[in-house]
Amino acid sequence: MTNKISNAFDLLEARASEGHVGDPVDRISVRDYTKDVEIGAFQVERGVTQRIKFNVVLEVLPTSAAETDDVDQVLSYDSITEAIDHQLEVERLNLLETLAERIATQILAHRQALRVFVRIEKMDRIPGSLGIEIVRTRQDEARNVSQTADAAEIHPLVIFLPNALLQSRDLSVWLDAIAAYELPAVICTEPSGLTVPSADMASANRRIDLLAIEQNAWVLAGKDDRCVVVDSRTELDWAMKNGQLSVWAPSKMVLDAVNKPAFGAKPLDLAAWFAAEFSADHVSILGSGPFREKMRVVAQPELLS
Repeated sequence: MTNKISNAFDLLEARASEGHVGDPVDRISVRDYTKDVEIGAFQVERGVTQRIKFNVVLEVLPTSAAETDDVDQVLSYDSITEAIDHQLEVERLNLLETLAERIATQILAHRQALRVFVRIEKMDRIPGSLGIEIVRTRQDEARNVSQTADAAEIHPLVIFLPNALLQSRDLSVWLDAIAAYELPAVICTEPSGLTVPSADMASANRRIDLLAIEQNAWVLAGKDDRCVVVDSRTELDWAMKNGQLSVWAPSKMVLDAVNKPAFGAKPLDLAAWFAAEFSADHVSILGSGPFREKMRVVAQPELLS
């Protein structure tokens, strides 16, 4: 990529041309693709959308499409917009850098793709725009694609642990059974039985309710050192690969989700939502029968907002 400061704010097509070495390549581009997105690390960016502008230039292997006029020989422009739209739908993100990396990874998974330039700008934070730009090659992204595929194949055993069992003498027996199960397990808890404060805003009450559940997650972790509290997808992916007995702290995942559970969703509804997010086909409710008794998770659109 060019180091000339005079080209720093040039169109991505010019940047790509300036920085190219080696055999000629073809380029396709999407310019000024603008979406309304909830994104950002600051509290003022939560619960609202802002305009995000995408510019992408993709270098691809040359084809004979110009001679044959065969649309099947070219990589469609839709592959770029579909990558953007898909990554915006996966989860709410704090950083443009994360979004750019994920878009680049998905685009470079295409067989014809060689190198991609991704520029993302926030249009509403300042009078002008602010943003980031990355350049990635197929070689750069090969490891990321492999790791993502591996993580997606793991589906956990999702456990719902009622308070009555959390406080019972039988807890260790149930934890022994869970730890010995063939699938990696994630335990979801109820809120503590203590009275929680109430606020006038629904968004504040959602946080209070989630924190009450997290208090109980830490209570469980304090009772058995095999139980480790986790709050992010990255931690959960690692835990599932390494056989860790995890206890879900829901605040981060729920608040960062694109398709959030509805305000006022019950603890068991949250466990079902979590199971769906990780492609688990059921939630096991402990304390109401033999260990293998299961509650099927049925799609419930009213749980999503």
